[in-house]
Amino acid sequence: MKELLELYNTMGISSGVYAYGEKTLENLKERFAEIDKIAEHNQAKVIAAMQKNRVSAACFAATTGYGYDDVGRDNLEKVYADVFHTEAALVRPQITCGTHALTVALSANLLPGDELLSPVGLPYDTLQEVIGIRESPCSLKEYGVSYRQVDLLEDGTFDYDNIKKAINDKTKLVTIQRSKGYATRPSFSVKQIGELIAYVKAIKPDIICMVDNCYGEFVEAIEPSDVGADMVVGSLIKNPGGGLAPIGGYICGTQSCVERCAYRLSAPGLGQEVGANLGLMPALYQGFFMAPTVVAGAEKGAIFAANLYEPLGFKCVPNATESRHDIIQAVELGSEEGMIAFCKGIQAAAPVDSFATPLPWDMPGYNDKVIMAAGAFVQGSSIELSADGPIRPPYAVYFQGGLTWCHAKLGILMSLQKMVDAGLVTL
Repeated sequence: MKELLELYNTMGISSGVYAYGEKTLENLKERFAEIDKIAEHNQAKVIAAMQKNRVSAACFAATTGYGYDDVGRDNLEKVYADVFHTEAALVRPQITCGTHALTVALSANLLPGDELLSPVGLPYDTLQEVIGIRESPCSLKEYGVSYRQVDLLEDGTFDYDNIKKAINDKTKLVTIQRSKGYATRPSFSVKQIGELIAYVKAIKPDIICMVDNCYGEFVEAIEPSDVGADMVVGSLIKNPGGGLAPIGGYICGTQSCVERCAYRLSAPGLGQEVGANLGLMPALYQGFFMAPTVVAGAEKGAIFAANLYEPLGFKCVPNATESRHDIIQAVELGSEEGMIAFCKGIQAAAPVDSFATPLPWDMPGYNDKVIMAAGAFVQGSSIELSADGPIRPPYAVYFQGGLTWCHAKLGILMSLQKMVDAGLVTL
C-alpha cells in the first residue's frame, strides 16, 4: 500500500485525495461483487454463443474487395444474434460510429410519409440533424419522414398518457434512447424499456421499436432485445468492442429489419453479401469476448465517481446509491472551470496523450462547444477512460469507460485532484 501511494504521489495524486478515495471504496464491496456476478453471467453467454457457432482460427482470416463468402464476418453476426437473442445481426467495420448505426437503422425502416416517435424526449445531439430537428441535408425530414416526441415527466419516467395520444396511423417506428446522452435524466433499465415497448405495441402491434443501446450493453444480464425490441443498435468502440475493436457498429433484431439495414448500408440487392473485414476479425471477436469484464470495470468506475463526488456537494446522475443501467456517470460541476478541471484530470490519467490539455471546442453535430478528455488507443473510444460534455448549464461532465477498474479508479482520483488544485473542492 505504501509503495502504491508513493507511486500515485509521483503521478500527482496527493495523500489526502488517495485517502478520501480509499475511504469511499470501503462501502462499495457488496455492489462491486454484484457487478462481478452479472459480468460472469454475460461472459458465459458470450462464450456459449462462440462455442455454438464454432468460432475457429479460420474466422480470423482477412478479406478484401467485395468480401464475398467472408466466413469470419458472417459467423460474428451469428454470435451477436445469439448473444442478443435476435433473428439476425449486422456487425460491420463499415459502420463508422453509433450515430451511423442509428442512421442506417432509421433510414432503412422509415419511408416517406412515415412518422418517427421518440417517447423519451429529445434524442442525443448528433441524432438531431439525422432526424431533421436541426436542419441538415439528407435528414429524414428532407426525405419526407415526420417526427414527434413526448417529453419525460418531471421525475424522469414515461408520460404514458401523451405517448398514447402521439401514436397515430403514420407512426411507423419508436426510438428509445437507453442512456441519458448529454441530459441529466435517468438512464432506463431493460425492465422499464420492456414495459414501454409492451405499451406502444398494445396500441399499435405493427410498430417497430428500436433501442439505442449505446453504453448499456452487458450492464444487465438481459438486453432490450429480450423484452420486445425489434432492433438494438450500438457502436463497437463502446461496450461491445471491449476496447479492442478499432471501428464498427452493430444492429441486432428481426430478420426483416436487419435485412433492410444491410440493403441501406451497402446497396439494394447486395445487403450482407458484401463488405470485406480488412483483417479486423481478431479484434472484433476478442473485443466482444472481453466486453463483459471490461464493462464491469467501467461500471465500478462510474459508481466510484458518484460516491466520491456526491458527498462533496455535487449532484450526480445516477446518484451514489441508485441502480445502474449504463456506464455513464453525470456529475454537475456548476461551471465551465469545473468541467475543464475534471477533464484535465481524466486526460492526465490516460496512457495516451496524457500531456495534452483538453479545452472546449466546436464539434460537428453539436450546437454548443464540447470538451472531451480521452487519451485512448482508439480515437473517440468511450469504453476507454473518457469524460466529456457540452459547455452549457448545468455544466455536467459525463464520465465513462476504463478498460480496467484500476484505470477507472486512477482517472477519477486524478479528476478530483485537479478540482482540488484549482480550488474548486476542499476535502
